[in-house]
Amino acid sequence: MIYEPKWDGVRLVVVHDDGVSLWSRQGKNLTRAFPELVEAAVDQLPAGVIIDGEAMIWSEGRLNFDALLRRINVGRSRAEILARQHPASFAAFDLLAVDSHDIRPLPLRDRRALLDELARSWTPPLNLSPATRDRSEAVEWFETLTAAGIEGVVAKGAGDPYDGGQRTWVKVKHRETRDVICAAVTGPRDRPNELVVGLPTDGELRIVGRTTPLRPHQARTLGELLKPPAPGHPWPEVIKPGALDRFNRDRRAAVALILVEPIVVEISADVAMLGGSFRHAVKFVRARPDIPVAEVSA
Repeated sequence: MIYEPKWDGVRLVVVHDDGVSLWSRQGKNLTRAFPELVEAAVDQLPAGVIIDGEAMIWSEGRLNFDALLRRINVGRSRAEILARQHPASFAAFDLLAVDSHDIRPLPLRDRRALLDELARSWTPPLNLSPATRDRSEAVEWFETLTAAGIEGVVAKGAGDPYDGGQRTWVKVKHRETRDVICAAVTGPRDRPNELVVGLPTDGELRIVGRTTPLRPHQARTLGELLKPPAPGHPWPEVIKPGALDRFNRDRRAAVALILVEPIVVEISADVAMLGGSFRHAVKFVRARPDIPVAEVSA
């Protein structure tokens, strides 16, 4: 196995042929979003090279995903302004083509050796993503790098050809438990499907995420604890289309919430946050009716 940090960034493929272009996993052209990376690639990469990696923005010693997202759908002039304010970095972890030759069928250990050689002369913002075959070192990364916003580690087979991580990469995210406030559910109140959770922000209870689907025994136990809300509940009964896409799987229909009297629950979440909200669904651990709602803080 080869272990790498799991960066909290935007996956990019850098292509240098007649010029330099940057592409997302979905095939979206992001060249104009990262002018500083394009400039560095033009200066430091030979023609005929294709590199896979992650774009990220550091702010005060941590990865700043909010600043990164502000780059995605802006025009060239705005992107250049943002690049000066919060410059991006690129961490390369795989090499897909050299001298216009497709090397994806080669085992990862060989592609990585070629990438290491290519990156010897690089200077920031181009960087070589760390990699190790030492499991103990990978465990140390997993346990210590979360302070900088690293989500966990990725384990890859050293003998595997490149498939973009669709089937062979194992992503191990660092998760932590914390108390949040459940103030709504989806599905019936006595047998909820998911919990909608919030945290106090500026004196208001703000929705920050939802749980993954509850197991039957969890739904039964919670159904006995959840009560109809008292007057003055802070949340709406329907979330407008597009307002909170993370709750809306088809992104076309509004999402109906079943409001409940707020109760404290313990959840397990990965470290990825966006604007104070969980970027991914959280996992319900247990109800904490013994903790007053007023004691939960953001």
